[in-house]
Amino acid sequence: MTVAEARRAGIGRLIVESVDLSLYIASVELGGERILLAAEDGSVLKTRNLQAMKERLAPLAAWPSVLRQRSAYDEMCGQSWASADNTLEVPLELRDQSAGR
Repeated sequence: MTVAEARRAGIGRLIVESVDLSLYIASVELGGERILLAAEDGSVLKTRNLQAMKERLAPLAAWPSVLRQRSAYDEMCGQSWASADNTLEVPLELRDQSAGR
């Protein structure tokens, strides 16, 4: 699903996930289903920095949005990766806050 298709689908929840040190992907939750967002060419929508992702997702600025990061701490320490969910979600504002200044 592209950003334009998501916008036409109605309001859902937007998730930007930090999957590596400088790699972000986005998905939407619509009707209880999580759908990965795609670029116009059909490839996975990904950026190398958060600001670039926010710019790509600007048409969905009215949606509730979160930035999600999963920690590999337990796995790196030899603990079972399934023992606990180390997912951190923080609210993400897509609107440009400096525009009104």
